[in-house]
Amino acid sequence: MKVVKGILQFTYQQIQCCLFPIIIVISLGLTKYISIGMIPRYDLLLLICIFTQITLLYFKLETKDELKVIMLFHIIGLVLEIYKVQFGSWSYPGAGFWKIGDVPLYSGFMYSSIGSYICKAWKVFDLKMSTWPNTKVVILLCSLIYLNFFTHHFMVDLRWFLIVAVFYLFYPTWVYFTVGESRLKMPLSFSFLCIAFFIWVAENIASFFGAWAYPDQLKQWRFVHLGKITSWYLLIIISIMIVAQLKMTKNELKK
Repeated sequence: MKVVKGILQFTYQQIQCCLFPIIIVISLGLTKYISIGMIPRYDLLLLICIFTQITLLYFKLETKDELKVIMLFHIIGLVLEIYKVQFGSWSYPGAGFWKIGDVPLYSGFMYSSIGSYICKAWKVFDLKMSTWPNTKVVILLCSLIYLNFFTHHFMVDLRWFLIVAVFYLFYPTWVYFTVGESRLKMPLSFSFLCIAFFIWVAENIASFFGAWAYPDQLKQWRFVHLGKITSWYLLIIISIMIVAQLKMTKNELKK
């Protein structure tokens, strides 16, 4: 019974953290089957995302500092989207006026929602890290991971080397979190994998609702390849490292 109660409490806390992603998924589902006047679907999704972000800030569900971090994710994600679409990694076949390089601007909010989740999880689960690696090494690893998303199209893909580097660097690092009244912990590198898996699940739902389409989904929807989990694993590492580094820097400034 205690285990069931713990699972339910954990699920409830996760839902609290996933407010922005949940709204995006619901919006994708609704706009796939319901259109509003002459507003193209992708533009409508952009308006919904902007309204959601303003609402979260207005009701203090996100702070101004967290918004800055979230917008950083937006820029990082949008730049990556524009580059990947040009290489045909995926596409946005729907109509929309607000686009840059065939990429609708709402797409950046999908990355923002991940940043929103991480910022909320930090508070809801009272996250703490132990044995955090050297800051300069963390920044270097983040830079190499992000760069590899661009260079692997014309150079050797270093993702497996980078994944090994992550395990090596974060092997001694544990993340402590609170579920209800219980204080728990797990290896940080394993938490990366858990989050990456659930983002992959969300990616399947989003692509089913036509958020975007991989080349093999243009004629008929099919599950996103499992190999995409490695991409999300590396991308979520960048996200968590940015938030963790900023949180720790902010705490040091308060001392």
